[in-house]
Amino acid sequence: MKPYEIIGTPLVLYLAPEGTAFPALGEEPAEPWVKVGTNGAANYDDTGVTVEHGETIEVARPAGTTGAVKAWRTEENLTIGVTLWDLTLEQYAKALNDATVNTTAAAAGTPGTKAIGLSQGLEVRTHALLARGVSPYGPQWQAQYEVPRCYQSGNPNPAYRKGNPAGLALQFAALEDLEAASEAERFGRLIAQHQAAI
Repeated sequence: MKPYEIIGTPLVLYLAPEGTAFPALGEEPAEPWVKVGTNGAANYDDTGVTVEHGETIEVARPAGTTGAVKAWRTEENLTIGVTLWDLTLEQYAKALNDATVNTTAAAAGTPGTKAIGLSQGLEVRTHALLARGVSPYGPQWQAQYEVPRCYQSGNPNPAYRKGNPAGLALQFAALEDLEAASEAERFGRLIAQHQAAI
C-alpha cells in the first residue's frame, strides 16, 4: 500500500566472512551467509534494527566572528544494531567475537552438550554484513545494506528476568574498506530495487 517510502518492517541481518560476495537483490543468501537470529527478525526485540550514521564535525570560528566560517568532518561511523532474543550458543557466539561452539555428543550416562568460552582475547574478528529489507520503491522489491567489513562492538548484557526475554545487545561497527570501488563506498553501500527486470 502506498506510500512505499514509509517502511514499517524490520531488516534481517546476515553475517559472512570478510571478503564474501553479496547476494543480488531477490537472491536468497546462501552459505557462507548465516542469519543473525535462528528465525531472523522473529528473534529481534521490538525496537528492531537500527542504522546509525555517526560523525564528528570540527569548525573554525575566527576571533572576528560569532559564527563558524568553515567545517570539517574529522570522524564518521556506521553502526548497525539489534537486540537479539536468541540464546542458542550458535547465536550467542556471534556476540562473543564469533566464539567456537564445541559440541559433545550424548553417550551412555552423559548428555549431549554445547559450550562456548566467555573470554574473547586480543584479536577482533571481522565479518561482512548484509542487512536486507523492503525497497522504498515498492513492497514487492528488496533493499539491502552491504557492509564489507565490520566487527561486533556491542556489550551484550542479557538480563534473565521473569516474564521478559533475555537479549543480546549487538552492534556491528563498520571498518573502512580501502579497496572499495569509490571513497563513498568505503563503509559499503545501500542498494534498493526501483524497477522490475526487463
